[in-house]
Amino acid sequence: MLDLSTRLSAEQRRLLRLFGALGREDKASLTAFAEFLANRSRREPPATEPVRPRDIRRPSRESVVAAIKRLSQTYFMLDRSAMLDQTSALMTAHVIQGRPAEQVIDDLEGLFSEHYRKLMTDQTE
Repeated sequence: MLDLSTRLSAEQRRLLRLFGALGREDKASLTAFAEFLANRSRREPPATEPVRPRDIRRPSRESVVAAIKRLSQTYFMLDRSAMLDQTSALMTAHVIQGRPAEQVIDDLEGLFSEHYRKLMTDQTE
């Protein structure tokens, strides 16, 4: 068996230990959040015409993690780092405080929509 621990930094080994200690649902949440962070700087180049969100419908049953992925794909043009604090707070309210997923998803949709409206307003000025 290959021992990767000798090739990983202390920070990477710590992250792997923490990840290993989590339950299945928390691992999924952490993975989704890591994907969110990794993708926040990957935006499509500015277009000459306003970029429209993709039409990805909200399923009748959706987890908060899946909603973040869906909204990130829907609003691919947004700078996710600008929404990081608010997205983190909503995820925390769900995972730690037990806020119902539907309410958190509604707020996430509003957050992404508001940032899109602001982006469109800033581009037309």
